[in-house]
Amino acid sequence: MTKGCMTFASLFSGCGGFDLGFTSSGFRPKGAYDLDHEAVKNFESNVCGEIYRTDLTNGIPHERNLRNVDVLIAGPPCQGFSTAGKRLVDDKRNHLLTLTGTLALRISPKVLVVENVSGALSGEHVKYFNALDGMMKDAGYLTKTIRCQTADLGMAQLRRRVLFIAWRTKRDGDFEIDNKAAGDLRTVLTGAYKEKNHNPIQLDPGGRDALIAKRILQGQKLSNVRGGENAVATWDIPEVFGSVTQHERTVLELLRRLRRQERARSYGDADPVSIKRLEAALGETFHQLLEGLIEKGYLRRIADTVDLVGTFNGKYRRLAWDKPSYTVDTRFGSPRYFLHPSKQRGFSVREAARIQGFPDSYVFSGGEQAQYRLIGNAVPPPLGCLAAKLAKRLLGN
Repeated sequence: MTKGCMTFASLFSGCGGFDLGFTSSGFRPKGAYDLDHEAVKNFESNVCGEIYRTDLTNGIPHERNLRNVDVLIAGPPCQGFSTAGKRLVDDKRNHLLTLTGTLALRISPKVLVVENVSGALSGEHVKYFNALDGMMKDAGYLTKTIRCQTADLGMAQLRRRVLFIAWRTKRDGDFEIDNKAAGDLRTVLTGAYKEKNHNPIQLDPGGRDALIAKRILQGQKLSNVRGGENAVATWDIPEVFGSVTQHERTVLELLRRLRRQERARSYGDADPVSIKRLEAALGETFHQLLEGLIEKGYLRRIADTVDLVGTFNGKYRRLAWDKPSYTVDTRFGSPRYFLHPSKQRGFSVREAARIQGFPDSYVFSGGEQAQYRLIGNAVPPPLGCLAAKLAKRLLGN
């Protein structure tokens, strides 16, 4: 095969992050396919090659054009597998993983590369991945599953993903990956303000979100369920949630600890605490303190137990300049989930795109919420570059 003539096609292409990794690595596109209107529109404006808006459950349009394609890539929806969601085993989107295998076998590419979240390999959900693996092996393909951390690729983002690779070439698999030092936000965001799609919205100084954000330092988050220097509890922000006495604080901190230590259920990470247990630890005055905290909205009574009204774990995370970001997801533009390291706001579309590895030349269009959704759902282009590198080895380039 002549170097530079390798071809690829993509299924569930989204806005084209996966495709960018392959085109920038010398692959020639032969077709991309996705159902999402906004994704298709942004792909057409920013990525080389033709994209078709289609429902892949009905098959691939112009399928015969792909019969000699070298590599087929796919990023089927991951929401049903993600630990950030409900992880429903029977989520209809989970079946799109096995549909990818069915479509691949109709095309018979030399190499298939499928990207998904690491949660696709855990619990009952792994049956879909196993089914994909089985159907490719039955067709004579060799397979390999690779767990990736994008920070190890030099990105300024902690994002765990899985690459499933199936190949039917004369090459042995060489899947060695050279790890790089993780990037940091200060480096990746420098100069973002000069680029398109950078329209940050500052929080209203007197608003609830801004008052909370002022109390959250770099590396911290609003959380009532964990202690330590990286957690800020609601009772530490009296101007928003109401003041408490030192005795009431003692009750809240004890409850926070006991609900994780003394478990009643085999699932979840915490349980309500029995009133008897708290009374034994705090004495008779506990009942008066309990009523006061219920009235203030901090606690709630559940039968003969007590629990926190709000846990807030994972809200208002302020990222740190000298560290990589948490996973860029579809909520990344909301300050209620992610706060800029030093400003009282969330992240702009351009900042989110940079952290996700998109070049500044990729200009997003459409509604702003749709833009964040496209970025959060995309395969990071640097991960696409890694996949292209591995595919080249299997093709003998």
